[in-house]
Amino acid sequence: QESQSGSTVGLIFGLAILIVILVLAAQYESWTNPIAVILSLPTAILGTVLGCIVMSLSISIYSQIGLILLIALSAKNAILIIEFAMDYRKQGESIRQSAMEAGRLRLRPILMTSFAFIFGVLPLMFATGAGAESRIALGTAVVFGMAMNTVLGTLFVPNFYELMETVQERWLSKVFKDSGEKGTPDSAD
Repeated sequence: QESQSGSTVGLIFGLAILIVILVLAAQYESWTNPIAVILSLPTAILGTVLGCIVMSLSISIYSQIGLILLIALSAKNAILIIEFAMDYRKQGESIRQSAMEAGRLRLRPILMTSFAFIFGVLPLMFATGAGAESRIALGTAVVFGMAMNTVLGTLFVPNFYELMETVQERWLSKVFKDSGEKGTPDSAD
């Protein structure tokens, strides 16, 4: 059953990321900010893989469920930073200053909520008794993935915002502005 379901896990993982991007694109009314959120996800995946190596576990179906959970948790941290950076940018701050200020302002609340979550899930890693292996696999994936995302991902999200906002403002705005000047239907305004 596990080998038969192995091909569907990639599809489920891809659909979960797609749903996050679509929901965030609707919320932000932008395609670049959701990508900045998703760019923090590889740190969570790296943490999960390292956790499984350290604990001598294979990437089982339970670890994969933990990875899907980490999509939401790592996105939550990135959303907190990007939301504030967007507000600072609307107030007239530079892109870099907006990203730095949002990262500085949201660091402590992100650390507090993330570490509270990590310590809450930590008992799963040390489970004993019937069904302990599934709890250990899930706990390891979530604890190590969230720890890595909290430490590294939180530091990189302001950089991802700066990169994607620069792309949005400098290049994509020019492309759409230039196409609007050449008589496209959008230029009828």
